[in-house]
Amino acid sequence: MSMKTYTEVFKKSKENNEGIFIPFLVAGDPDYDTSLEIAKTLVDNGADALEIGFPFSDPVADGKSVQNADIRAFNSGMNIKKCIKFLKQLREYTDKPFGLLLYYNLVYNYGIDAFYKKLSEIGVNAVLIADLPPEEADDVIEASNKYNIEEIFIVSQATNNDRLKMITEIVGGFIYVASVMGTTGARSNVEHNTTDLIKRIRKHTDIPLCVGFGISQPEHVKEVLDAGADGAIVGSALINIIEDNLDNEDVMFGCIAEYIQSMKDATRR
Repeated sequence: MSMKTYTEVFKKSKENNEGIFIPFLVAGDPDYDTSLEIAKTLVDNGADALEIGFPFSDPVADGKSVQNADIRAFNSGMNIKKCIKFLKQLREYTDKPFGLLLYYNLVYNYGIDAFYKKLSEIGVNAVLIADLPPEEADDVIEASNKYNIEEIFIVSQATNNDRLKMITEIVGGFIYVASVMGTTGARSNVEHNTTDLIKRIRKHTDIPLCVGFGISQPEHVKEVLDAGADGAIVGSALINIIEDNLDNEDVMFGCIAEYIQSMKDATRR
């Protein structure tokens, strides 16, 4: 299947006067088949793009919700081979962009060049390696350029303007704006300095900005878009719905569909 690019999706959303909504899920949570159906449900209920996490044993950037999802995925038998298969089946289902959020050890052990080549063959749009600083990303940047994969980097409140400038010169797709210092996790409010961070980044670049880490409610989506972001990324709040309904998949899928629709609705101005 042909695939849309992030550039195309951001362009269309701007024409429609709306932001984009990107949900995150861990491949294989709570098991392979259910996880794939969840991904399809996200696509069918308004997600503009997807962010897929590969389960990892030491996810230093992630909070309890994603850690629990990783454990469930491992317990169900997920590994790199099955994650690759998951991506292939997802691409067969949708032409919407999807990217990976994973950790460098997985890429390094697979082989950097081989990994990016495989992703290109599948039709993966982008990669964000959570524990790889841009200063040490030359080999990854080389591979991503070679195979036409967007390389995404995180900007936080601790990123000074010089480092921000460096990131804008190598980033692809969009800049991932971390709304809080610390790990991922659903939070009740968007911090005030998040909106200041969005405005500071916007002074330096017109690259699309997507805000994650703590976004969990439609009001959060509206707030970050009003501050100048182009999209919102939600992970832990979605994963919590999965975890809360492990014993009733019908309820799980119904709640996921309703939640995704409400979050996408919040992107419309």
